[in-house]
Amino acid sequence: MPENPAPDRQRAIAEFKRTMLWIGALAIVLVIGILWVLSLGSPLRPHMVVATVLGVFISTVLGCGLFAAAFFSDRSGHDRSVSDATAHREDDIDAP
Repeated sequence: MPENPAPDRQRAIAEFKRTMLWIGALAIVLVIGILWVLSLGSPLRPHMVVATVLGVFISTVLGCGLFAAAFFSDRSGHDRSVSDATAHREDDIDAP
């Protein structure tokens, strides 16, 4: 474990922000694509557009965002601090 985890954390934050921007861009592209596919079959109605935009965008950002948050937690050192706190140590165990 590095003595100064701040650079790792800063790099993880920058990478997380960049990942979330890509996820947002992907969600917008998906919404546009799905609206285009829906428009091929029938005319788009306002309630269908709103439901599609909210459903696709929120689902994509939430699903991918939570996955990205799991990677951020690992890369920033949060998982290591929890693992270290719950690790069993030989001196903590009472011998019979």
